[in-house]
Parts: sequence; structure tokens; C-alpha cells
Amino acid sequence: MSKASRDAILNRLRSAARRGGDDTSARATVEGRLKAHARGTIPARGKLDRKGLIDLFTEQATAVDATVARVSALDEVPAAVADYLRGENLPTGLRMAPDLKLDACAWDKAPMLDISYGKARPEDQVTVTGAFAGIAESGTLMLLSGPESPTTLNFLPDTHIVVLRASEMVGAYEDAWDRLRTTGRMPRTVNFVTGPSRSGDIEQTLHLGAHGPRRLHVVLVEDDG
Repeated sequence: MSKASRDAILNRLRSAARRGGDDTSARATVEGRLKAHARGTIPARGKLDRKGLIDLFTEQATAVDATVARVSALDEVPAAVADYLRGENLPTGLRMAPDLKLDACAWDKAPMLDISYGKARPEDQVTVTGAFAGIAESGTLMLLSGPESPTTLNFLPDTHIVVLRASEMVGAYEDAWDRLRTTGRMPRTVNFVTGPSRSGDIEQTLHLGAHGPRRLHVVLVEDDG
């Protein structure tokens, strides 16, 4: 394609995008919308109290083949992880996110777990991370990239275990974005994970683990009453 042809196409697109306005008004419209953070339709099912949100998240997550273990305190997380690994006949080696929130769990209470920290490696079968938020309306986890939460831990292993606190639970996606904005920073990557990886592309047969973990297990800490 020649430069003249390309410029002609782009000019037509710009004209259509302006819809009769000038560049200044179009830019102002876009900037105004970005600053307003207009909220979409909020499903009624997500407008619940904390207990209702926890119950809804559990229901929605298990409906898409995730598993959820509910514990009452961070000290109970290591035993819950060990119980899950034992029940699934999985190795006890864990690659864990270097997250200070995870350090609050009493991992020394489960000495059988072999824990290392950092990005996921090809040989890692089980990883443990935190989550920025749980979204009750769809049983979804909001995961942020960063030094304390390498994205590779979310997608490379066969089994991904997520420690989620009840205080991190929100009703709708818009609530999760609002919560992120209050931090004053936007990570390089935001991932939304709903259940284990799956695909029905091959003969319309559902296969778990198609593009990521085949198991997603959430340890939900009911830490805020």
C-alpha cells in the first residue's frame, strides 16, 4: 500500500471518529470519559453483603470447575494447601509469589511443603499466589502483575493455588477497577481468571488446561467477619 493510500484511509477514519467535530472537541470527549470512569450495568446478583458475596463467589467459581476451600484465618492456609495437594495426589513442592501478604501465613506449620520463591519455572507443577480482588458476580480473580506477583505463576503450572482474603472480595468488575484506582498505580498487566484454563475448539469437547493451569484452587480466608 502506498503512503498516499494509507493516509487517505486514516484520514477517513479520523473524520468518521470525529463525527462532525474538530480534533479538540473529540479529544476533550475522550479525556472526559476517561476521567469520569463511567460504570456499566451492575448485575443485581452482585449487590450483596460480605457474607452474600463470599457465598456467591464460591458458587460461581465452583460452577466453572475451580475448587474453593474456606478457612477462618491466615494461619489455617498452609494446612488447607497441604490438604488439597494430598487430596489431588500432587507434589508438595510449591513455587510461591514473593508477596508480603503471603508471608503472613504460618508456612512453618506445614513443614512438609517445599517452598521456593520467584517466577515460575518449566519444572514447577504447583504455584501459590495472592489476588488483588475476587469478583463475586462471576467467581473471577483479578490478578495484577508486579515484582511481588509474577504473571508466569498464574499461567505456566498445571496447578494454581490462590490465597484470597474475604476483605478483597467485591461484587462487580466495576468495583474491582474502583479498588485498583484507589492504589494510585496501574500495573503493566491486569488478568481476570475465571476457573481453570479450558478450550472446546477440538470437536466441541471441553478440555481443561488448554492454555494454562488445569486446576485452579482458591483458599478463601474469611478474615473480616
